[in-house]
Amino acid sequence: MTQDTFPTWPDVAAQLVNTAAGRAHADTIITGGIWVNVHTRETLPDHDIAITAGRIAFVGPSADHCKGPDTRIIDARGRYMVPGLCDGHMHIESGMLTPAEFARAVIPHGTTSMFTDPHEIANVLGLKGVRMMHDEALLQPINIFTQMPSCAPSAPGMETTGFEITAEDVAEAMHWPGIIGLGEMMNFPGVSNADPQMLAEMAATQNAGKTVGGHYASPDLGPAFAAYVAGGPADDHEGTCEDDAIARMRQGMRSMIRLGSAWYDVESQITAITEKGLDPRNMILCTDDCHSGTLVNEGHMNRVVRHAIDCGCDPLIALQMATINTATHFGLEREIGSLTPGRRADVILTSDLKTLPIETVIARGQIVAQDGACLVDCPHYDWPEHARTTVNMARDLTADDFTIPAPAGANAVSANVIGVVENQAPTRALKFELPVTEGRVQATGDVAQIALVERHRATGGVVNAFVSGFGYTGTMAMASTVAHDSHHMIVVGTDADQMALAANHLRAAGGGITIFRDGTALATVSLPIAGLMSDSPASEVAAATDQMMQAMRDCGCTLNNAYMQHSLLALVVIPELRISDLGLVDVRTFDFIDVIEPLA
Repeated sequence: MTQDTFPTWPDVAAQLVNTAAGRAHADTIITGGIWVNVHTRETLPDHDIAITAGRIAFVGPSADHCKGPDTRIIDARGRYMVPGLCDGHMHIESGMLTPAEFARAVIPHGTTSMFTDPHEIANVLGLKGVRMMHDEALLQPINIFTQMPSCAPSAPGMETTGFEITAEDVAEAMHWPGIIGLGEMMNFPGVSNADPQMLAEMAATQNAGKTVGGHYASPDLGPAFAAYVAGGPADDHEGTCEDDAIARMRQGMRSMIRLGSAWYDVESQITAITEKGLDPRNMILCTDDCHSGTLVNEGHMNRVVRHAIDCGCDPLIALQMATINTATHFGLEREIGSLTPGRRADVILTSDLKTLPIETVIARGQIVAQDGACLVDCPHYDWPEHARTTVNMARDLTADDFTIPAPAGANAVSANVIGVVENQAPTRALKFELPVTEGRVQATGDVAQIALVERHRATGGVVNAFVSGFGYTGTMAMASTVAHDSHHMIVVGTDADQMALAANHLRAAGGGITIFRDGTALATVSLPIAGLMSDSPASEVAAATDQMMQAMRDCGCTLNNAYMQHSLLALVVIPELRISDLGLVDVRTFDFIDVIEPLA
């Protein structure tokens, strides 16, 4: 049963009431389990859950009065009955998978609800792309709620996207059946300065009675932050330290703390609960960005919950942060997030609350996964041809496109360099002295060259700069059409010829990620849908991703999940330095700065 055909509570209220009272028979009864009650933070042994029409009708020490001759019995003796896990903020496109294949990948890990912001595809295909993601999400056997993207471009005037999202688009989407609210409001300077479009988008969302997502990436917790909160965002996931989490909760926001493939922000913020003893109801666990390799090899929200527990969080509090807290935040407390009457019957059976092995997953009353295997179909949307032909480059590129000329007569220059920070989204603004050879500035040591290749409107534009932190050696280049959030093409390399080869390879392939060394492609991940996603199974995409990450290591990179760092180098709403199709951006001031400067 898909989300768009799943009956509402009013549709089945009489059945639920009659089943709970014993006047009708349950479809399924889970017997003898340990009830994890996230409302009261208790574990109650020897309880039954009676399920009718995909919803919970009764929970108690015995559901024998609900049993009929055709009632299915699931034996849970010795195991905990846990609500299905909710991811409060994430981007399906970051998995390099379509919604169907993402769902197939996470169902065995116990994720039964996701709150997704498809702003990646919005930048490439606009409102039509968002609708495609929304429509495929509604086909799935688990709950995928879509947040209408708020910022395409993420920072107007700082980048050029394939399409732009308007306040009128937001108002239209609020009437779609699967839209739960507004996606992360990344233009935090715009909100703090009362930008009319940003306020109009948030007003349309609040007028529809839905939730405004936040993204405040500045360390400034003074008046600018207060102005942002006053503007309407109800949550934020960009915190990186305890003070960030505390400030958000004190101002009435939900602090979303994330563990993604490359973002390790739980340990530094959960101390607000584990050490400061603040009320945990306003803290939510999420992933934000997980690529397919993480999903296949490590897990999804179960991985985040286990990590929170390893960081000292009480298991029941960690589960609250991944279930009822999330549901309450989005106004869905009566639908999901707990094992109580009327709610969708989304249940995990596990033998241990701390290590959280996901043994059985039930969604809407049906067993959807068992011992790591997905048991249900995840239907695909029929993606049109125009969604598969989005790498629009004017021509093949040459090494000359990737050269940075030096001032006349200079033997060396001072360069503004993007500094990658391992396991975090922010970068650092660095300065390096770089040599000049034959009138061209040369990358040297740990400094590599970075280029942004325009790929939406076939302008032929290439912006060049420098980046530090990847540790690449030899003659190599890596190119990707996943380049948050504008999703042009990012190329990082040590050699201009290799950079041209990698870029042209992706142009011919229609999008994806590739690594070249000495004229040979070491690895390629094909992402034909919008240059962002594959509709192949997650295991296949993960295998290609593993090969790609091994190729990065073979080229000298030792960063944890370095690909995620690569893909965020154009995200012009997170400090300090980023690259866009318009130039090098100092996100601290939202100004363009020169790549090279004369030596002092």
